[in-house]
Amino acid sequence: MEDMFITPIQPWDRIGAVGSVASASKSVKGQEGVSAFKSIFEEAINNVRETDQNLAKNQYLLATGQIEDPHTVGIAASHAQLSMDLLAALRTKALEAYNEIMRLSS
Repeated sequence: MEDMFITPIQPWDRIGAVGSVASASKSVKGQEGVSAFKSIFEEAINNVRETDQNLAKNQYLLATGQIEDPHTVGIAASHAQLSMDLLAALRTKALEAYNEIMRLSS
């Protein structure tokens, strides 16, 4: 029993302790906040572009018979759809937040 092969779960001090989310735990003001907000959307848009290009490449390879494993086309299509759904959800949430802020100032 002394040689445990399962590592016990350790509690997180904060969400910022998880990899790339560390920058989100800081409070940002002014121009820093604008650039952080902008970078989130730029990253999501770039992700949609990259996954769409990857899907188009895989579809071309499948159509020309150059692909060895056709299941990668389905995986690329799912990945592209998921990244598009994420971008749409981000846009919707941003618009909802903007509308809520506008209602508060009225």
